[in-house]
Formats: sequence, C-alpha cells, structure tokens
Amino acid sequence: MQQKHLFEYAIIRIVPKVEREEFLNAGVILYCASQHFLRTLFSIDEERLKACCKDINGKELLQNLHALERICKGDSNAGPIAKLNLAGRFRWLTATRSTVIQTSKTHPGFCIDPQQTLDKLYIQLVL
Repeated sequence: MQQKHLFEYAIIRIVPKVEREEFLNAGVILYCASQHFLRTLFSIDEERLKACCKDINGKELLQNLHALERICKGDSNAGPIAKLNLAGRFRWLTATRSTVIQTSKTHPGFCIDPQQTLDKLYIQLVL
C-alpha cells in the first residue's frame, strides 16, 4: 500500500473589484512538505473575466500569476520571497491580502501523488 502524504492547498482567485468581493477561481497552489512539492496551476477565462469587469487588464493578471509560479519554483530572479524555504513560500503566497489576486483559506488533505492531486483540484475548482 502506498503511503499517503499530508498536503495543503489554496484556490487562487481573481477579485476584479475588491470592494465588491466578487471573484473568479483562476488556479490552485498545492504544498506537500514530505514530498518537497510546491506548485501551482492557473488559467484565466478571458470571457468570464470581461463579463465580471470589462476594464481589467488580462495580460497584467497573467504576468502576476506567472510571478506566483516563479515563486513556487524558487526562481532566483523572482525576488526575495522565492528564496524562502517551501513552507515559507507557501505561507507568503497564501497570506490574506486585499489585492486583485487573492487566495482562499488553506485546506488540508492526504494524497499519494501531489501532482495528480493538484491536477484533480484544478479541474474540479477552476475549469
């Protein structure tokens, strides 16, 4: 029997008008300490985004989401946060903030394969 590993995840949300607190799910961040795993999957549904807020800059949002991805990977060009350990990066990425890109509260679970779990959560919660 394969061992199950504790993981945590948060949903990445786009909040076009922070004061309205309306959001679109855009991605998932998954952290599994025992597997040294921290990754994100995301996409922007331009049509849904424009229906929610026609003035939002989709290209800028995508750049910011790619910055989150680079931080997850520990890219040396992604600034000081990317130099933190995996847990520190995950905690920073999922910290409460009132910006256009936010994350849900973190949720725990158990998995055998963190990448497979990330893929599954992404399909269930974003697509």
